[in-house]
Amino acid sequence: MESYYDQLSAEVYAIDKKIGHTFGDVEFYRDRLSGCTGKILEPGVGTGRILIPLLESGLDVDGLDMSAAMLAHCKENCKQRGLDARLFQGNMQSTTFKDTYDAIIIPTGTFLLLHQRNESTQALHNFYDHLNDGGRFIFDIFLQTKLNPGTVKTRTWETETGDIISLEEKLVTVDAVNQYTVSHNRYEKWRNGKLIQTELEQFPLRWYGVEEMKLLLQQVGFEKITISADYKQNQYPNAADQIITFEAVAVKSE
Repeated sequence: MESYYDQLSAEVYAIDKKIGHTFGDVEFYRDRLSGCTGKILEPGVGTGRILIPLLESGLDVDGLDMSAAMLAHCKENCKQRGLDARLFQGNMQSTTFKDTYDAIIIPTGTFLLLHQRNESTQALHNFYDHLNDGGRFIFDIFLQTKLNPGTVKTRTWETETGDIISLEEKLVTVDAVNQYTVSHNRYEKWRNGKLIQTELEQFPLRWYGVEEMKLLLQQVGFEKITISADYKQNQYPNAADQIITFEAVAVKSE
């Protein structure tokens, strides 16, 4: 059956991107949030790869994710480190909170999983509504450069118990007009030469032009927008393979 960040997908993520593993993003977000005394929300928190280092640095961070499997990993990772994190299950576009936040962060391009334009717009409005006056929305996107349907990529991982998990990713849809791709991912878990678990996943990804995203943020009401590349603050991107980070401020008072 099809799933979305279900058990095998979450297990692979936990193996492949361990807590504190960084692409430069852990340090970047920790620096940008330094001095933030209010509450912070991380939608798409996953296994806690970034949330946990931020908590350990003294920041007050809540986590949100749609995947129960990912949240289970995150909860256990926090428990092992003696951290009492507030974790919520829900989507980005309609989940509401009793609290408002001084910052909302979405590292590593997770926002791009909202491949339908109306859902991504709803999410931006939802984030704006949950930010305090002067609160910051900081998030990463990336461009897609491999757009050949039928492309297949395979990878394997070994678990701590010696099981082997394989992943076959096949790009099946490229919608250039609506700016998204869909891959079909097949996870298989093997033990002593026998297949013991299979998981199928539809994996969508959207892409945005840099100035397009800036305009969307402005339309929602965000101001003071800065754009950075590869976690170098205010360095405008100049290559298609760079990580692009936006920081925008919710200005609500006259």
